[in-house]
Amino acid sequence: MIPSEMTSTGNGAGEELFALADAIAAVIGGSVAIEDIDTRVVAYSTRPGQAIDELRRQGILGRRVPEQAGLQAERQLRQYRQVLAAPGVLRLPGLAEGELPRAAVAVRAGDLPLGTIWAIEDGTALDDAGERALLDGARTAALHLLRRRGAAALELQAREQALRAGLDGTVPATETAYRLGVPVNTSLILLGFAPAGASSDTAALLTRLGADLGRHWAAVRPSAAVASGPRAVYALLPEADLDAARRLAAQALASVSRPRGEPLRAAVSRPTTFLGELPELRGEIDDILRVTTDDLDAPAVAALTDVHARVLLAHLADELAGRPRLRHPGVEAMLEHDRTKDTHYAASVAAWLDAAGNAGEAARRLTIHQNTLKYRLRRARELFGLDLDQPDDRLSCWLQLRIHASKRARPYAP
Repeated sequence: MIPSEMTSTGNGAGEELFALADAIAAVIGGSVAIEDIDTRVVAYSTRPGQAIDELRRQGILGRRVPEQAGLQAERQLRQYRQVLAAPGVLRLPGLAEGELPRAAVAVRAGDLPLGTIWAIEDGTALDDAGERALLDGARTAALHLLRRRGAAALELQAREQALRAGLDGTVPATETAYRLGVPVNTSLILLGFAPAGASSDTAALLTRLGADLGRHWAAVRPSAAVASGPRAVYALLPEADLDAARRLAAQALASVSRPRGEPLRAAVSRPTTFLGELPELRGEIDDILRVTTDDLDAPAVAALTDVHARVLLAHLADELAGRPRLRHPGVEAMLEHDRTKDTHYAASVAAWLDAAGNAGEAARRLTIHQNTLKYRLRRARELFGLDLDQPDDRLSCWLQLRIHASKRARPYAP
């Protein structure tokens, strides 16, 4: 039984596609599904007594053709390629036990593929009337799919421009709320997505990622708005709490990661009810992605609370890089001495600070004798004037050594 609420699309073009699917099914006798180029089921027939199988039921309920595994997936992909390449109707066998044979035709606008139509055969051979119904249906479906694509593209573009202006803080919050259709006092969470690891093709990667995420959110959360920036793709989620936002971010990563090879990262902002805070939320997202995209072992989805210490260190690194006078001269001298003399004073001091002054634990981590470590600490005091007895000096030294070790002493341009 098909849920009745799933047959209503809320727009005329959608209703006409459902009517078209019913018309084709009336001629052929089996269930008909009309799919877009991304294998989303945009309409299907609902005639009583039509021939149907489990794969079609799952496709209707999920509004997408179910993914197969292994050899079945390869055969399914091969069938789609055959249909999109064929000039007319193809008859195809079922790929699994219990799956009924199908007749299929590509939906095109000229040479542009828009989707496909799949009709389950009811046990009798497809006759000339059935073939004509599919061919005529493909031409009619092309008009509706083009109209849907154009309207959807215009709406997505308008929402992207509105969100980008809100993120940049170039328009009042009230105008952003109006353009995005966000009611007053709505809970909002900003998500950010970016490829992990260094790449010379970041701009191209983000362009593709933005297109993939735009399609994803349009399908699973139409109220979301998506906008691409120079460092990340942002998605604004109305009416979502932190747990739901984390879950939706993970689902989005899983959805858009399949066709690409590079790992991706997602960031989740704190919630707000004021769109005027979007620039601050963007800064928060950029901070999170800065540290997670630079570390292949970082969590795929993170909020600021997950990486707060690393974000703080990154900002301190920016300050030290931009204001060299803030650096401890003794630490600078020690690092230079290690570099030119091949000594290990900095690593020894850092290990001792990491171990909270426990010489035995620090020596164990360095795989040296305690006496060797104590000698190095004493010489570091003598050579570089490091006063490790004072808490503030210990903190200053540790921060500078930690930043140097993590190689983050470089400014970041959001």
